[in-house]
Amino acid sequence: MDDRYDPRKIETFWQAQWAQQNLYVAHEDPARRKFYLLEMFPYPSGDGLSVGHLHNYVPSDVVGRWRRMAGFNVLHPMGWDAFGLPAENDALLKGLHPKDTVPRYAENFKRQLKLVGCAYDWTREINSSFPDYYRWTQWFFLLLMRRGLAYRAVGSQWWCEKCRTILANEQVVNGCCWRHSDTPVTKKDLEQWYFRITAYADRLLAGLDGIDWPEPIKLMQRNWIGRSEGAEIGFPVTGHQESEVRFFTTRPDTVFGVSFMVLAPEHPLVAEITTADCRSTVEEYVERARRESEIERLSALREKTGVFTGAFAYNPFTQRNIPIWIADYVLMGYGTGAIMAAPGEDQRDFEFATRYGLEIPVVTAPADGSPPEPGRAFAAHGVTVNSGFLTGMPTVAAIEAVCRFVEERGLGRRAVSYRMRDWLISRQRYWGAPIPVVYCKSGCGIVPVPDEQLPVLLPDLKHYQPSGTGRSPLANVPEFLHTRCPKCGGEAERETDTLDGFACSSWYYLRFASPRYEAGPFDPEKANYWLPVDLYIGGAEHAVMHLLYARMWTKVMYDAGLIRFEEPFPVLRNQGMIWAADGQKMSKSKGNVVTPDAMVEKYGADPLRLWELFMGPFEEPTNWNEKGVVGTARYLARVWTLLRRYIGAGCPQGEPSPQTLRRVHRTIATVSEHIERLRFNTALSALMDELNYLSGLAPEEMGRVAVESYVLMLAPMAPHIAEELWRALGHGDSVHLQSWPKYDPELAREETVTVVVQVNGKVRERFTIDAGTPEAEVRSRALQSEAVARHLAGKAPKKIIYVPDKLVSIVA
Repeated sequence: MDDRYDPRKIETFWQAQWAQQNLYVAHEDPARRKFYLLEMFPYPSGDGLSVGHLHNYVPSDVVGRWRRMAGFNVLHPMGWDAFGLPAENDALLKGLHPKDTVPRYAENFKRQLKLVGCAYDWTREINSSFPDYYRWTQWFFLLLMRRGLAYRAVGSQWWCEKCRTILANEQVVNGCCWRHSDTPVTKKDLEQWYFRITAYADRLLAGLDGIDWPEPIKLMQRNWIGRSEGAEIGFPVTGHQESEVRFFTTRPDTVFGVSFMVLAPEHPLVAEITTADCRSTVEEYVERARRESEIERLSALREKTGVFTGAFAYNPFTQRNIPIWIADYVLMGYGTGAIMAAPGEDQRDFEFATRYGLEIPVVTAPADGSPPEPGRAFAAHGVTVNSGFLTGMPTVAAIEAVCRFVEERGLGRRAVSYRMRDWLISRQRYWGAPIPVVYCKSGCGIVPVPDEQLPVLLPDLKHYQPSGTGRSPLANVPEFLHTRCPKCGGEAERETDTLDGFACSSWYYLRFASPRYEAGPFDPEKANYWLPVDLYIGGAEHAVMHLLYARMWTKVMYDAGLIRFEEPFPVLRNQGMIWAADGQKMSKSKGNVVTPDAMVEKYGADPLRLWELFMGPFEEPTNWNEKGVVGTARYLARVWTLLRRYIGAGCPQGEPSPQTLRRVHRTIATVSEHIERLRFNTALSALMDELNYLSGLAPEEMGRVAVESYVLMLAPMAPHIAEELWRALGHGDSVHLQSWPKYDPELAREETVTVVVQVNGKVRERFTIDAGTPEAEVRSRALQSEAVARHLAGKAPKKIIYVPDKLVSIVA
């Protein structure tokens, strides 16, 4: 073994060995417990990977390697989310074609992942822009269509002028395109394709209770779905015999307090009921509201605005005519696009009524008889007042009474409303999977392309720039556009929109089970073995797009009898964001991107991997600091020196001392537990502590079990140096094919522990005891402490909480 640790010398050698031996190729084995590990489908960009991206891929690789050594049959694949706007926009900017740039970028990503030693099964590599993949994306579209879940409708949709295409609601962030934070979106009326995700709203909500996901992600999905229970009621429009304002409310108990109504500016009634003297003001307001995003319109910080239509509605409860306004804080996409305004019980309505001098009746009072806060609406539940037959009822009882009342008299019904809208799936762009339907000119209407004619191939266009007319560039390709109706054989035109890239990423996890299977999107037998994914890792930014869409598609497949599970990712973890050293997001334009290539060239792959693991908790954001790689390189050099000392002494075979043996077992227990919990920084810290201990021993005192266990524990985190050291110890097989070291719980138990004593929440004492000391003895010792007695000041403890081997908390 060389005198000095040289990562450049050993890393390329072992990477070549692993590839030659197909070390990480997965095969189905019913006799072994499987572990399917997956990161979110990356889209390959021209910038390549940064060290920030590695904070996702390196920790995942550690989990995969550790699970493999622990006896699991690990599937850890990789592929490319290659269709969609990012790839097309990048190619347009550079005057290139995505069919050329995407494979090149994917190959560069692959090279970088291999460079840092990530152990993927590359035999399963997939690319969503290849026909053998998008054939099945189109097949799934037709499956949804057959099940009544894909439909076409005219709608007012978000339009990004820079992307020259329609955006889904989820792709509008702070009033701008999610890809261009400097590009405000506008509205455009187009006929579009939708997936009926709202049909799965309740199941998507219920499913969240049974999956192990970060609570903030679950909350984001719950809020996005936005399920509300209440009543749908209609108030007639005065002077318009056939018209009524139909609204949904979660507080039907406040109907006696409704003093005006508000319609969304886009509501179809607006044009019908607006009086002549109000028309110009209303039309101007409608046009202005259409240019604003939902985020802007719903902002709690924004002053509420609106205009009077000149029309009135009849409130059958108060038997009064009330004015009908329009306001931008009411959205056509939520409920019915109209609200009853009870300003005494709703703060938005209160602010609106205050601004425009509208009546503010009070119909709810606090249940305890206390006065409500002046100058604000009382939005809580309480007791109904000033409300006819409801007066004196608790609000919950009043809600039920109103629901019965409107149902008995045909004024309304109980209803459930959702904030989530159906998923807009079509895009007026070139680089995507063509939507597999044709429009027959002979009367057959919309006709799906037969399965045997899939894939509908994306033509190779030299000029693929978006037109901005609302039609895809494919509309300008006669040989693509003109076809025959599969049903009657007559003339037809193909759909020229393409599928949004999120369609491709809604099922890719299934394709990895059998990526070369041709009889369907996946081999059912292999999917039954590998799926669902056991651990899914990726960013929180996909909470209400990819993660929601993939869950919906999985439930559709379950309903169709294609799979046996309803949730694709039972366990999800989010990695923290790695910012540049200057605290900003890494960006080529800012010149602050740090690449794996530069770090590997300078320090080696293993030191880089260790710093990715050690820089902080996996799920928390932090800033990049190159000095950390210097430190981990120094640590690995010390490991190298330790092994060189041991091997140079002839690898003494003696047993370690009892103290050393206990330390070894404790370290194995700690590292095992912390890797399983994705606490990589503390797992590595335990290895560093063990190194400090072993380095203080003579080679004959170390014991072979201690040295070999150390190399085995290091292997998932620093795979190259571990492989080299394992061979230097005289082994022929790869270290990554070895079993993870086992520990004896009795030997791993700490002999002594430090107990912290708190009085009224503040630390007042610490003392060391034998691990497992009985609680009564620990409590007695804590109470006998002079410091504790001084802070109790003669008072008897009111409460004592004991956390075994850790804490005594005394409340005076």
